[in-house]
Parts: sequence; structure tokens; C-alpha cells
Amino acid sequence: AEQAKAVLAEVIKAFGAPENAQRMEEARDNACNDMGKMLQFLLPVATQIQQDVIKAYGFSSDGEGVLKFARLIKSYESQDPEIASMSGKLKAMFLPPMTLPPHGAGTGGVAAS
Repeated sequence: AEQAKAVLAEVIKAFGAPENAQRMEEARDNACNDMGKMLQFLLPVATQIQQDVIKAYGFSSDGEGVLKFARLIKSYESQDPEIASMSGKLKAMFLPPMTLPPHGAGTGGVAAS
């Protein structure tokens, strides 16, 4: 769990780096709050930033490595409130805030995991 925390902190720091913040900002502007475009523009940039960090910790530097890292973090979230908090912070950096439809929230759709 300690190493997971260290890697997570490093990834969050990477998102804060000026050049990465700039890349994320541009991707966000291109996406214009459109969910489909978010996936098209923002996710690849976010994935790239994470890959650059986690490959130093033995994760493969492809999408699979990022997924493994995400699963690892998820597995620690319930045991470690600090990891859960950091994970939430990380997701907030590249996932748009989900706005629920005003009518009968919770009907249909997919629950955020």
C-alpha cells in the first residue's frame, strides 16, 4: 500500500507539472465539456501522463499498464482512506464532474465506480 501511495502521489504531481497542466487544459478546451470528445481528447493525454510515471515502477508503458495501476489503486481504496482521497483527486483531474439529470436521479445510466 505504501508503494501504491507513493506512485499515486507521483502521478498527481505529474498532472500538476506546468507542461502537463497545459496539455490537459488544451485537451479540455478541445472537448468543450462534450463527454465523447473528453474521451477522444482528454483521456489519451491523461493516460500518457500516467504512463510516463508508472513505467518507472514496473508497469508496462501502454494502456494495459495504466489499467493495472488503476485496479491496484482501487483495491487499496477501501483499506486506506488516504489512497481513496488521492484517487478521488486524481480522477477529478481528468474526469469531468458528473452532473445528474434533474429528473429522477438514479434512473438508468451507469453508476460511477
